Amino acid sequence: MSKPPCSDLTLLRKSSPPPPKLDPVWDVVCACSYGHYPWDDWERWALSRGLDPSVAGQARLLIREWFNHSWPKELQAVCGWSDDGQGLLKFAKRSPKEALAQWEILMRTDGLRGDYWGREWEWTWGYLQPDAERLLACMVSFPEPRTHNPEP
Repeated sequence: MSKPPCSDLTLLRKSSPPPPKLDPVWDVVCACSYGHYPWDDWERWALSRGLDPSVAGQARLLIREWFNHSWPKELQAVCGWSDDGQGLLKFAKRSPKEALAQWEILMRTDGLRGDYWGREWEWTWGYLQPDAERLLACMVSFPEPRTHNPEP
């Protein structure tokens, strides 16, 4: 018996795994085990897609802070929870410096809730530095910028 001729079938390309499911439901997240929270799974996925490790680590922190600090729902998409982090990955790969700058503002202000007056001042609820005010103004679906800036 002779060998059959080569098949006309083409080999399937190895596809990358889909992003992990980011589900902001408290019970779902709390049922996770250490190292397998949605933000951990997202970071591993982002690294497998070629994201720089330091940028992936900062994005992981952003995803985690949105959930753990109960940031406003309007920041859900910015922090990756609306589309399983796909937009977050695209932004981070396209403009890593801009992404890191935006995430630093969100982290410093605890989700645009307050800010520091300066090095010598305490964090103040409702106050935002100019860079955070600009970020807030760029977010169309976010509430109007805060007008209450108490004196230090």
